[in-house]
Amino acid sequence: MTKASAIAHPIQGLVKYHGLRDESLRLPFHDSISVCTAPLRTHTTVQFGMPHDAAVIDGRTLSGRELTRVLAVIDLLRAEAGVTSGFRMESRNDFPSNVGLGASASGFAALALAAARSLGLEMGLVELSRFARRGAGSASRAVTGGFSRWHGGDDLTSVSRPLPYPADIDLAMVVAVVPAYKLTDEAHRDVITSPFFRSRLEHVSTALDNMERAVRAGDAEEVGRLAEVDTLQLHAVTMTGEQGLILWRPDTLRVILEVRSMRREGIPCYFSMDTGATVYINTVGRSATKVRERIAALGLQTMLCTVGRESRVVDDHLF
Repeated sequence: MTKASAIAHPIQGLVKYHGLRDESLRLPFHDSISVCTAPLRTHTTVQFGMPHDAAVIDGRTLSGRELTRVLAVIDLLRAEAGVTSGFRMESRNDFPSNVGLGASASGFAALALAAARSLGLEMGLVELSRFARRGAGSASRAVTGGFSRWHGGDDLTSVSRPLPYPADIDLAMVVAVVPAYKLTDEAHRDVITSPFFRSRLEHVSTALDNMERAVRAGDAEEVGRLAEVDTLQLHAVTMTGEQGLILWRPDTLRVILEVRSMRREGIPCYFSMDTGATVYINTVGRSATKVRERIAALGLQTMLCTVGRESRVVDDHLF
């Protein structure tokens, strides 16, 4: 069958989802908003018509739970296309994975698009986001790209839709890589035991409305400010579940303190973290170099990102 390849960008959660009301369908308790981070990307090639299923990521053959998550997406698409043959997948990230940079989001987004095209399915990106969601919730937003809102809903309506934003939005993202193994699924299960989880559910609709308004207006500083507020609320809930999960590391706190120091000096910058230790510093274009220099001076690996596009098909195959 036809070989197909796709690329997708990872995401930074701006108003982040936390907890799943249905883990098998990956349905969240509430909507969420994210932004794709270019030039970071996942590149994936898929081909069906194989005698058995095989998946490789960054040269490593998948098995066990990792392969099961891939099959959660592949099996749905195979059923949609009426295909029963095996598949081959190879995927490569050009950034570190499992450190809080959204590799599962870009990975499952690229997988869903490449697999759909290999199967001859011509569905649009919003519809495709429903399939990508079965691998990782955030993958739905990586499919539609840019700034996107993933809607809660049920299995058929829980999709991601892109948010309109000005083409000249002046958002720059400095990433401070803090290596630490992510415990995302564990955190999603534990979060409902926090006494503050119900409060988050009551507040999040206002947070979503405020963030969407800032995105549509192209107000990069307000996007950063709101993402920082959401980060603190998210981790407060994470830390107060039964397991008391503290996902930050000493370097995470060093970055937070440096960001606040820069802000006192008049540099517009705000920290943001998903369920991991790596920190995004949201700033504006004129301050990006200074912010990156200050974070690099802490001895951390840094990356500079801008708003990334939607997932897309490419002609460059990995096998």
